[in-house]
Amino acid sequence: MSSTSFFIARRIYQSDRRVSRPASLISVTGITVGLAVMFISIAVIIGFKSEVRNKITGFASHIQVTDINVASHYNQDPLYISDSLLYTLAGNQAIAKIQRYSVKPGMIKTQDAFQGIMLKGVGPEYDTTFFHRHMLEGRLPAFSDTVASNSVVISKSMADKLKLKVGDKIDTYFIQGNIRIRRLYVAGIYQTNLTEYDNLYLLTDLFLVNRLNNWNKSQASGLELELVDDSNLDETTWLLANRLGKQYCVRNMKQLNPQIFSWLNILDMNIWVILALMTGVAGFTIIAGLLIIIIEHTAMIGILKSLGAPSKLIRHIFLWLSVFLVGRGMVWGNVIGIAFYLIQRTSGILRLNPENYYMDTVPVSFSLPAFLFLNIGTLIISVLMLIGPSYLIAHIKPTTAMRYE
Repeated sequence: MSSTSFFIARRIYQSDRRVSRPASLISVTGITVGLAVMFISIAVIIGFKSEVRNKITGFASHIQVTDINVASHYNQDPLYISDSLLYTLAGNQAIAKIQRYSVKPGMIKTQDAFQGIMLKGVGPEYDTTFFHRHMLEGRLPAFSDTVASNSVVISKSMADKLKLKVGDKIDTYFIQGNIRIRRLYVAGIYQTNLTEYDNLYLLTDLFLVNRLNNWNKSQASGLELELVDDSNLDETTWLLANRLGKQYCVRNMKQLNPQIFSWLNILDMNIWVILALMTGVAGFTIIAGLLIIIIEHTAMIGILKSLGAPSKLIRHIFLWLSVFLVGRGMVWGNVIGIAFYLIQRTSGILRLNPENYYMDTVPVSFSLPAFLFLNIGTLIISVLMLIGPSYLIAHIKPTTAMRYE
């Protein structure tokens, strides 16, 4: 029975009937538009979340380890980086990189403006890949823990506000008992469009910040831990906190940036809303197309029934026909979606306001599991939605249907 229904459905699909073609076109167009919109929406949202996460990780890594007092009140209590602490962290296979950092709040003052800052010092082990990727002008200084370079890297937004350029000297002020002034020069300018960090942080060497804090080489504000895989970030943070003990504060990037990640979590709900809406639109479109095709083939249904064909076989014919139409629509939907992904990925033709969205182009990302889930889910849901309307065939009487032409 299955081969017979498949054969007849294929013949109907391949026939060139004037009445069926508009109905088929409506069905195919609905699936095409629905799948393309869903593909593009998922690619953009996944790309957006990935881009924001990568920028936050680039600034502060996945996990930070600090002194426990830093979490309880605002102060500058240093973390003593002992050999036992480093040995414990190095033995954790989930950790890919360990890097020290020290921070010092202060202020930049020029002739025309002033700006509150957080001077961040890093050591020679610091991974500079992120900042190299976002450098606009100048260069990164040699980050050292034994000598001060007296140079900093600032963001473009800060440089524009303070009217600074590469090579300029700036006066920085730090308060710790008394006012301490340091004259630094701008070695480079970066731009990440992550305003919470761009408007605050200056990057320099670890030795300079430790000297401002009156700390020795074995002290720092904390350690930044880069993980091999951040898919189990919360679990890894909890296990690491238990292993290190109560004298340390272990926080991940979600805990350090709750507002940003709460906003990103809202985007997950947007994905499901878009999927539900577009699946409904595509499903009802294919249902309308199927009903038109059934009505157009009423005479054929009557002939098949008069020859003894059961309603189940005839229903399978039109369900197979629907699968062909859904498949063609899915092919075109994937073509449109992948074409958009490739064009946007290579040219960045769609732009964004970086002040609101943390980036200047619409980000896109291709996820194979999401792609397969979207296609398989669209096919299954579309066919399931057609099972009910296909029972209309059982109510068509052969005597009436054969006179319908």
